[in-house]
Amino acid sequence: MIKGIIFDKDGTLFDFNATWGAWTRGMLEDEAGGDPATVTRLADVLGYDLSQGRFRPGSVVIAETGDRVADAILSVIPGSRGALLERMQARAAEVTQIEAVPLAPFLTGLKDSGVLLGLATNDNEASARRHLTRASCLDAFHFVAGYDSGHGAKPGPGQLLAFCAAMDLAPQNCAMIGDSTHDLDAGRAAGMTCVGVLTGPAPEEELSPVADVVLSSIGAVPDWLDAQRSAV
Repeated sequence: MIKGIIFDKDGTLFDFNATWGAWTRGMLEDEAGGDPATVTRLADVLGYDLSQGRFRPGSVVIAETGDRVADAILSVIPGSRGALLERMQARAAEVTQIEAVPLAPFLTGLKDSGVLLGLATNDNEASARRHLTRASCLDAFHFVAGYDSGHGAKPGPGQLLAFCAAMDLAPQNCAMIGDSTHDLDAGRAAGMTCVGVLTGPAPEEELSPVADVVLSSIGAVPDWLDAQRSAV
């Protein structure tokens, strides 16, 4: 029986391309100083389709940490890693997140049903908390971890196991819900049920081999939970 759910953030709670597509073009143009050739090179290393304003499946931006994304940018435009990360985090803090579903009532409903909720993201923890606060749903979470919270980053299971320890839950009574194979690999390594959602760039055929179930979005989670409970 599922007693705890730990969510990914970008692409799961928030629609990935709707949130980050247009923002990324502006970021690339700023970093490139407006030079079209450099913008194209940056888009290539980040797996970003300039014509569609969307990320390609497998993009380093989808599931990797900010450090890895910064390294990809610096492979095109050498500079200070620390300064680049500061610029990226400052820009990201201002992005308008597009919710996959209205998050406040969705998460409150899960919490009120007795499910313990956590967040595990490869974003930094401070940005994650800001985004959840803006969506008026931070208080729904019992646990929030970023790649810099001391538990490692996905696809490692550290964040997920820390959630289990903090909530005194067994991994087999928890579900990891995410939009990338990194999320689901982390869930598998932690011993959790793995639920994929299609609000990120990864298609169903990419998620299905590593997921126990693939849902259209987190909006389908309550019905899925009801089905799990009925099967017990």
